[in-house]
Amino acid sequence: MRDAIKAALVGRVRAVFNDRAKGEQPVQRRDDGLFGPRAVAWRVHGDVTTMMVGGVSALLLQMLHPAVLAGVWDHSAFREDMLGRLRRTARFIALTTYGSREQAQAAIARVRDVHMRVKGSLSDGKAYSADDPDLLGWVHATESICFLDAWIRYGESDMPAVEQDRYFAEVAQIAHALGAREVPATRAAMLHYIDAQRPNLRADARTREVARFVLRQPAPNPLALPVQRITFQAAVDLLPDWARRMHGLRASGLSRPIVQGGTFGLAATLRWAFR
Repeated sequence: MRDAIKAALVGRVRAVFNDRAKGEQPVQRRDDGLFGPRAVAWRVHGDVTTMMVGGVSALLLQMLHPAVLAGVWDHSAFREDMLGRLRRTARFIALTTYGSREQAQAAIARVRDVHMRVKGSLSDGKAYSADDPDLLGWVHATESICFLDAWIRYGESDMPAVEQDRYFAEVAQIAHALGAREVPATRAAMLHYIDAQRPNLRADARTREVARFVLRQPAPNPLALPVQRITFQAAVDLLPDWARRMHGLRASGLSRPIVQGGTFGLAATLRWAFR
């Protein structure tokens, strides 16, 4: 039974990261990219489980911003192709982290081109645009803090503060290249930035619908459902308390040892499977 669950989960992850299935070349780790093998980002972005946990947590945080929510709601096919959305995000991160400088710059240019076409109006009539530097800053902040915190919780619990700051300084260059304006380059600055954004955040019926859709994704196999629920709960637990309250979500509470133990087990399995 345990082996069947692991196989189902590995299959699910391969569906997200399988570039060949989509006619794309797998991303090779290059020394001539934006970072290089000694970068902290190479460690943080190279772990499948923590990137999944952090990615789901980041998405839930992002959706609390009305303009980011509107852009996803109005222009994204996430309801019909959540797997495709995850795959595209994973490939962008892989290219900008591990690809050559030319590959990274091309990936950034493609995303900027897409952002230029994502425009609309909020319910109060205020215009929004995906290339708004402030919105790009919020999306970057949620992703970087969640990716790093998931890695610390399930990969490197004793990560030195100086290396955490190095991570934020490294990935800040991606945010700047995408057009973000305010990009914190240390952990303290990032936490201050996120706290300062809280007055701009809202939760409504659409926010909660996106959260329900993300967290209730069908499992690739019925055997994998319990572990998928555990890892999704790990993403919810990673959220700040105030963000969980806005979404109406609950922390794992007394079941936290089960959630953390299951996520550690999955991380170990996938590290072995993708080594």
